[in-house]
Amino acid sequence: SLSSVSPLSVCLPVCLSDLYFRFNDVAYRWIALDNWTYTTTFSASTELRYFQLVFEGVDTVASISLNGVVVGKTDNMFRRYDFSVGQLLREGQNVVKVSLLSPVVYASERSRDHSSYRVPPDCPPPVQKGECHVNFIRKVSRFNSWELTSSFQLIVFIPCSSSSCLPDSSLSQWVVKVEVLVDAVEETKVEFNLSLMELSTEQSFTVLFPSGQSKNTFSLHVNTVSIHPIPFIPLCINPKVYFRTVELVQEPIAGSPGLSFYFRVNKKPIFLKGSNWIPAHALQDLVSPAENLLQSSVDANMNALRVWGGGVYEQDLFYSLCDEMGIMIWQDFMFACAMYPTDPDFIETVREEVGQQVRRLKSHPSVIVWSGNNENEAALATDWFGIPVAQQPRYHRDYVTLYVDNIRAVVQKEDGSRPFLVSSPTNGAESQQEGWVAHDPYDVHYGDTHYYSYSHACWDWTALPRTRFASEYGFQSWPSFSTLQKVSVSEDWSYGSNFSSHRQHHQTGNQQMLQQAGLHYRLPDSADPLKRYKDTLYITQVMQAQCVKVQTEFYRRSQSEVIEGKGHTMGALYWQLNDIWQGPSWSSIEFGGKWKMLHYFAKDFFSPVLPVGFEDQGSLVVYAVSDLSHDLHLRTVVLYEWSSLDPVCTVASGLVLVEGGSAEVIHKQPITALLAGCGGGSCTRLTCLLTFHLEDVNSQQGPINHLFLGSPKNAQRMLRPNITAEVQQDETGRYTVALKSSAVAAFVWLDVGDVPGRFSTNGFLMTTRNRTVTFNPWGPTSTQQLTRALTVTSLRDVY
Repeated sequence: SLSSVSPLSVCLPVCLSDLYFRFNDVAYRWIALDNWTYTTTFSASTELRYFQLVFEGVDTVASISLNGVVVGKTDNMFRRYDFSVGQLLREGQNVVKVSLLSPVVYASERSRDHSSYRVPPDCPPPVQKGECHVNFIRKVSRFNSWELTSSFQLIVFIPCSSSSCLPDSSLSQWVVKVEVLVDAVEETKVEFNLSLMELSTEQSFTVLFPSGQSKNTFSLHVNTVSIHPIPFIPLCINPKVYFRTVELVQEPIAGSPGLSFYFRVNKKPIFLKGSNWIPAHALQDLVSPAENLLQSSVDANMNALRVWGGGVYEQDLFYSLCDEMGIMIWQDFMFACAMYPTDPDFIETVREEVGQQVRRLKSHPSVIVWSGNNENEAALATDWFGIPVAQQPRYHRDYVTLYVDNIRAVVQKEDGSRPFLVSSPTNGAESQQEGWVAHDPYDVHYGDTHYYSYSHACWDWTALPRTRFASEYGFQSWPSFSTLQKVSVSEDWSYGSNFSSHRQHHQTGNQQMLQQAGLHYRLPDSADPLKRYKDTLYITQVMQAQCVKVQTEFYRRSQSEVIEGKGHTMGALYWQLNDIWQGPSWSSIEFGGKWKMLHYFAKDFFSPVLPVGFEDQGSLVVYAVSDLSHDLHLRTVVLYEWSSLDPVCTVASGLVLVEGGSAEVIHKQPITALLAGCGGGSCTRLTCLLTFHLEDVNSQQGPINHLFLGSPKNAQRMLRPNITAEVQQDETGRYTVALKSSAVAAFVWLDVGDVPGRFSTNGFLMTTRNRTVTFNPWGPTSTQQLTRALTVTSLRDVY
């Protein structure tokens, strides 16, 4: 049996105000420059002989003592440390002391000691306001000034087990591999049964475990009748076991150079739809926000998240929830945007880190791929750090030593059930052929790509990379005023304030947002400074949502076609899902969980069935995209005038077969002909816009989509819609907002301030006089509170 004390979280022993308030990230930087000692006491009985002191997530460099005796040291926050302490325990009170060194000073000293050659980058760009030499310490690489938390347990005896499922080549039989990891105090014989009750499969084992740590692997063969075409198939409740296979398919494509790059789960090709996950709080032990954020991902029709290599390995709960919710995880190891040393002690701690993390996470079927690092192949190949040509072979060798000879080797030893990629982006198999560092890791004919362009007009899809897999792309926006208001004061509430500049950690990011927005929208110009500020926050969200929409729809419609050797795109993971604080970023969900306009858009552009319309050489082209497993017969187009809520005309295409898991053209027509044939030729690109949807023989399939035929800032007859709203509560307790509009309204945004919750839809194009939207609160509220808090903004309202 197990016996343990409760985990004890260690908190900063000084009185501080909100670490996120205004400029506190700078004001509290002194904390990271000092050494800290944490002390706690606990009671124990010496009647029990065998004890281990277990530390998880010590952040980062520490000496651990029990009752005045040093029992061990730590230097890696991503590792678990076990110390045998049985003979040091006293009857009654015992004292544990954790003496932490300054991570900033330690990293600097390690860099200085590595004097034989430089390991770049020395410091991040000043705008990021980060610390130097983060690549010399195994700590979250984008650390701020005050991440000093830890927890420990006193455990009498520690058994640990995990299971994973591997198929044979025919998938007619599953091989359930169960690993039992034991730390035995003496040689022990154990008898146990391995059974899958619902499949009437059982086998008994008798094992003699030696003293110390050991691992045994057992296999249970399970015959299957059929494989369901869904990613994860639950077999039992406690413990939960799931069957799934995952393959990364990299094979030649007919008529195209290069190789495919997509995931096949249970023999079914899967288009990965989702985003990138970053740490949800700088102090990980203080919050557990995973459930709301993950549910928001599912509610936006996502099926995948990439856990980014510049953050942390997430908590067990995160992966368990992903298992249950059907969210597939691309798991980076925690290396990002830097070169790293390959000293023996560094390699040793990394090998232990990787082994521990793989053993911890590999029984989670949600994890479908391991990736060695974030952007380090690209950094080396395209010389981010200005390394002289003569020295580059040294860094190439270090790269292969760390990620291939060690991390990859450990992963392949510990887990053969899922693929491993050395980096992201990468050319995958082609990178391996080129010695693990491709000449061009962004080659769209191979692997995955990261793509950002802030100055180019984001609506111009012709400039986008028609890649095999888009694992990062995005645009910044500001969060809502209610989110910023929690960490600011009135003098901060302008776009040009010191606060606005300080919160921006991307070079010229604030200017880039306005420049991109100004290409298609009029920038707010209210004489009221506070209204102008709020309107500017809104317009950045409009810009971000529309930009990411255009790019994601481009990737989704590119899945079934190869044009000039490019395409067959099978993944779209935009950057990024969540935020670590209240500030401008690429996220679609604000710190605290409030959805930005982008996340509401994602709910539509990740819809299982989606119409995608765009202009190509003067013609309207409409694709039907389907992630369903069955075929559909679909047709589509409706045209609206900016000044009217009555359709100018309706154009319906013929039914077209759309196979499951494909994107097919279902309508193509010159825009001049479309405009001339509607409303007696009264429509022009500046007076009308397009909305369209998909129908089968019975009903609408998927959301309504739209296409602007010109920049809204140049639109003619765009009237102020004068939208009114009434909050109601129906007999089921559900809150609804009844909207009335006098004109077509673009990007209609409902906001209830700091009332937690979300709307059923938001940021939408309103083309009807009446529309009802529901609001799902996350806590107690009332009709009166919602009515007082509710504001409605449309594009025409900001100028």
